[in-house]
Amino acid sequence: MIKGTTKNLGVIGWPITHSLSPVLQNAAIDRLGFDYAYIALPVAPLDLKAAVQGLRALHFAGWNVTIPHKETIMPLLDEIDENAKRIGAVNTVVNRDGCLYGYNTDAEGFLDALRIRHYKLAGTNSVMLGAGGAARAILWALLKEQSSVSIGVRSPQKAQVLADRFQDYGRIRIFHWETSEFRAKMRKADLLVNTTPLGMRPHDEVMPPVDWSVLNPSAIVYDIIYIPAETRLLREAHEHGHQTINGERMLAAQGAAAFRLWMGAAPDLPYMEEQLRTALSESY
Repeated sequence: MIKGTTKNLGVIGWPITHSLSPVLQNAAIDRLGFDYAYIALPVAPLDLKAAVQGLRALHFAGWNVTIPHKETIMPLLDEIDENAKRIGAVNTVVNRDGCLYGYNTDAEGFLDALRIRHYKLAGTNSVMLGAGGAARAILWALLKEQSSVSIGVRSPQKAQVLADRFQDYGRIRIFHWETSEFRAKMRKADLLVNTTPLGMRPHDEVMPPVDWSVLNPSAIVYDIIYIPAETRLLREAHEHGHQTINGERMLAAQGAAAFRLWMGAAPDLPYMEEQLRTALSESY
């Protein structure tokens, strides 16, 4: 029940109707009985500055940030967390007495899906597919956990910009994903991560070019896509005997990390996952 005492949270983006954040966050709020409400807020790019000023003036306790505002919101905030600075994007804002702090919880969400499987990245060889916007948080997470990273892409020249951004924090190599050099990296991979949108609904049967005959048989295959729950990449990985991870836990865990920043309390993450799966099954 929304009352006069209810504090407001939300997610801003354009478009925003597809967002599952209200499902995740309201589930967490209801589970703990907190007096908060979380809503989706459509904000067009040209209205971003006015929206941030309005949310501050309305005393919103905080909000999530999604496409296309993750980078452009940064100069409008008062303080930026170190992780968000490194990644170059903000997905969570916390309003502390009128001062707006920007964070990025995507790296934490990505790592959580590995931690619950007791997988340790230190000293491992990771292979990433893709070097787009989603890749930055994942690359930062891998480097922080001391994994060497090889990135397979269509355009190595464009991907070099990503490598240059993080070159001071670990070992990164860029390859065209159909070369013999990249195949050699696949043979040594402990973890293969798809950061591209290839395989996302409605293009379920599309996947990045992976040669299963050269991938390390013990490699874990992690696809950050969560719609569908099993992409073609994960289906084929399973058929070839690989342990697989989809993007559901990452989505729920990054939301849980944002919740902790707003509330100072840990949400019921398994319950958030359960509600997410229910929403996904009803929507698709």
